[in-house]
Amino acid sequence: MRPEQDCLLAIDYGTQSVRALLFDLRGTLIESARVLVEPYVSPQHGWAEQTPDYFWQMLSQACQQLWAKAGEHRTGLRGMALTTQRGTILNLDENGQPLRPAIVWLDQRRTQGVKPVGGWWGFAFRLVGMTRTVAYLQAEAEANWIAKHQPEIWARTHKYLLLSGYLTYRLTGNYADSVACQVGYIPFDYRAQQWAKPNSWHWQAMPVTPEMLPELVPPGGLLGTITAAAAAATGIPAGTPLIAAAADKACEMLGSGGIAPHIGCISYGTTATFNTLHYRYLEAIPMIPPYPAAVPHAYALETQISRGYWMVDWFKREFGAPELHAAAERGVPAESLLDALAEQAPPGAMGLILQPYWSPGIKMPGAEAKGAVIGFGGVHTRAHLYRAILEGIAYALREAAQRAERRANLHLSEVRVSGGGSQSDQAMQITADVFGMPAVRPHLYEASGLGAAIVAAVGLGLHSNFESAVRAMTHIGRVYEPQAENHSLYDALYERVYKRLYRGVRPLYNEISRITGYPGRIG
Repeated sequence: MRPEQDCLLAIDYGTQSVRALLFDLRGTLIESARVLVEPYVSPQHGWAEQTPDYFWQMLSQACQQLWAKAGEHRTGLRGMALTTQRGTILNLDENGQPLRPAIVWLDQRRTQGVKPVGGWWGFAFRLVGMTRTVAYLQAEAEANWIAKHQPEIWARTHKYLLLSGYLTYRLTGNYADSVACQVGYIPFDYRAQQWAKPNSWHWQAMPVTPEMLPELVPPGGLLGTITAAAAAATGIPAGTPLIAAAADKACEMLGSGGIAPHIGCISYGTTATFNTLHYRYLEAIPMIPPYPAAVPHAYALETQISRGYWMVDWFKREFGAPELHAAAERGVPAESLLDALAEQAPPGAMGLILQPYWSPGIKMPGAEAKGAVIGFGGVHTRAHLYRAILEGIAYALREAAQRAERRANLHLSEVRVSGGGSQSDQAMQITADVFGMPAVRPHLYEASGLGAAIVAAVGLGLHSNFESAVRAMTHIGRVYEPQAENHSLYDALYERVYKRLYRGVRPLYNEISRITGYPGRIG
């Protein structure tokens, strides 16, 4: 590619790393830089925090490394977009300075004793049986914890921003953020895709005021331009337009080519998710809204497995010493050896079945959230357990896919799989076999960054619309076809065992918590 040809910069700030990615208008990755980051520090058990300036330093470092390899392409840079991890929040004072460490999305603290939503809204929630869910959301809201435990900080809070909004402020000097980045415990109306109306229950549920929130810009809109100070820190040319993109999972769906409702999109990341894109408002679980998609006025019907592929890291840490040692000796990724380990166990892991609810969530609020592994016998080895982890995550996502199909009254034709787990051939084949349909790996691993670049391309008029941009910039990589014999086995285990497992063991989870105190309340 000639340096003067059009290109786009995408910055993808994830949980484990920040990546600066340079794309052309065909979706080709011209050059990239990746900087590993410390996800969080934990000053107390269950807390996950990070110094705000650390985010900016790591972003700047990634950009500077990119330009060290591809600086000549700056002459063709037409614009940029930003995508980040979701649910990480920051408090800024009236001078734009952070007042406390950022609370990272992995934080587990909860706020007890929050005043319940009252009045008509409280009555309505009692009527439809959603009082507990709303109370859960209030307990999880970081704003409630800060207001209760650090009232002096809350009193000085001028702006309350997600990480995407904070980095937008550092890049442009504007308090602005994309509509499609608003995923978290904030007063956002997911149906209307705007801040909640003045009479909404959201303002009762948490102490945030409208003045504390940034201006919202739809995907493809202009957030601002790169300031001279940001240019000096990052090497991005001053005046470069920053286009509003979306949160990481929404961008990943777009970068995978999942722009039609019949295409299911799986992200095998720290949080594993199943997503489909729709242009009408649908709730996979009643009262749990869909998130904004990377396409304006569209919705991502998402279900999360909150500790998804974190379980692979857990297995690697707790049981994967042989693979870690061998990988270090051979100079290969440990994941490739784990793939070989999973292949040692047959489909179905000889009856070892894992339920992957290892962290609280909307479906399993409170103390009852736990994982389960059943079917152990003397024949089982590490290989069977590892395969059961991969299969259990796939079962949970198939359940999510079926829920989405029922809600949308349609049938999926294929699943696109992205995220770190998509690089595993075993995980891809298990996905195809469990779902009984083709599992497609996109041509490019950096699907989230590519999705952000697609939004930038449309916003800058370099592609006329999202459909043409997706056709031009996304491509299918390897396709894994389901194997009929394996699918038949998985189908029986899923229907006759897995789907009954949660209902069967759920009453025991509360008893375990009462007896052992785990998981306890983190206040």
